Amino acid sequence: MSNKYWPLADLKLTTERLELRVPNEEELVALAEIAAKGVHEPGQKPFLTPWTDLPANKRALYVMQQHWGRRSTWRIESWALEFGVFLGSQPVGIATLKAQNFAVLREVKTESWLGLEFHRQGIGTEARKAILTLAFEELGADSALTEVFQDNAGSQGVSRRLGYVHDGISRDVLDGHVVISDRLRLDSSNWIPEAETAPVISGLNQARPWFGI
Repeated sequence: MSNKYWPLADLKLTTERLELRVPNEEELVALAEIAAKGVHEPGQKPFLTPWTDLPANKRALYVMQQHWGRRSTWRIESWALEFGVFLGSQPVGIATLKAQNFAVLREVKTESWLGLEFHRQGIGTEARKAILTLAFEELGADSALTEVFQDNAGSQGVSRRLGYVHDGISRDVLDGHVVISDRLRLDSSNWIPEAETAPVISGLNQARPWFGI
């Protein structure tokens, strides 16, 4: 049954291996448990938000609270769409598409994490392509941005392979130290859709007004 009050619940992106969808509560718990097991190698700090340093149970709770928070504060002027990423029926991580004043700026940002056991399998690239297809091909985005620590070779590589180019840096504080991120941009003019592997997008029509389009 479709959800007329929260049509985003019916939005689904299906790729060759993956399904991206807004998780229900049971699926959100499963995703939180994946995060609890670890999302990067010990000693690494690939995210500005220090949630990966939390104890496993608190890391799981953070995942759930962030998801609930983003749902509850959704506005046309400011939204963050968190997709659960599923490999078959197996939850593997979360991929997020977010924007501020999208109806005017036509600019999105992406972020994601995968359970450590699912790294280096091309899953992150496949999931990013799917949400970029949604952004460029269906929502009419002009550009997509991401920020990546300069020493995060994995995320840097995913972005470069997809055509992102350097667009400056940002300086932040993490654990009392300055950290520098590369700001990367992919414009729609440089986006190359892959017809053979394009995701099947379903459930979007009812959700379009929620993006301000």
